[in-house]
Amino acid sequence: MDREDEEFQFLGFFGIFKESFTIISSWIKIFSEITIAMILPLSLIYLGHIQISQILFSHIMFNEYILDRVPKGTHSYDKISDVLSSEWTAFLLFKIGYFIFFLILALLTTSAVVYTIASIYTANEINLKKVIKVVPKVWKRLMVTFIWNSLIVFAYNIISILIFILWAVLFESIQFLGPIFLVSLVVIYLSGFVYISIIWHLASVVSVLEEFQGLNAMAKSKGLIRGNTGVSAAAFLVLSLIFFGIQLGFEYYVVLGFGGGITYRIVYGILFVFLISVLILFGLVIQTIIYFVCKSYHHERIDKPSLADHLGGYLGDYVPLKAKDVQLGEFEA
Repeated sequence: MDREDEEFQFLGFFGIFKESFTIISSWIKIFSEITIAMILPLSLIYLGHIQISQILFSHIMFNEYILDRVPKGTHSYDKISDVLSSEWTAFLLFKIGYFIFFLILALLTTSAVVYTIASIYTANEINLKKVIKVVPKVWKRLMVTFIWNSLIVFAYNIISILIFILWAVLFESIQFLGPIFLVSLVVIYLSGFVYISIIWHLASVVSVLEEFQGLNAMAKSKGLIRGNTGVSAAAFLVLSLIFFGIQLGFEYYVVLGFGGGITYRIVYGILFVFLISVLILFGLVIQTIIYFVCKSYHHERIDKPSLADHLGGYLGDYVPLKAKDVQLGEFEA
């Protein structure tokens, strides 16, 4: 990354994507190693859970269908009911186990990519062994930020549900105003959700490259995103649409089997694992580039030697990078 700090602010939507592609292609070896070691397993876990969930849930629905047609109080009813209880328990345990493993691997992967890009930016020597050694330490900070983000999302959804209930009570019966108000609520809810999401993605980078974590990282991210919300939201929406497109394709061609026989399903499965792995890599690189864009936009210089010391601190005793080290002042735009 030979680009100077002040140049990042001029990267628009397409410039961010181009810069991300340039970085990955220029450092293809390390990013390929990270992809194989972390992103590929993450993709397999995500898509595999969709397939397994479908199998488990289809068995549950089949037994629910049979149970509805068996007289209550009979031996068959009790037997099927016990089977259903066991299947629901297995389904819930599988979901919990999936969430834990996925979350841990996702945060480790985020740490690895952000750390790698920052090391490239500071011209630090970088290799997979060093990344593997560093990411567990960075992951702890990311987990704190993730927990706070989850609480914010939970509170946001609870408040939104209460507002939708209030709409149903007060406006649903009004012929014209009710639907208009509902559409407005949906638009506002989705806009808020996207805003929280882009703050979280930027906060995850902040948690790795600065001393902030948790609510402080979210607050720092909110300040950085100001002035670049539109570009960040556009990048988030594009990546999300591609992600859901890949997921729908996987469900259609692999899970539901519309792609053909078992051989075709395997081929499609490999294809979608590859596509989602590439997308995850690009998404993580893009959110890190957006961080540098936002820093540049607000004229916050990043002292490369100080940042290099901060990154190197992860390899020994961790010494947080102070704000004064990251923001040495303002430079002229």
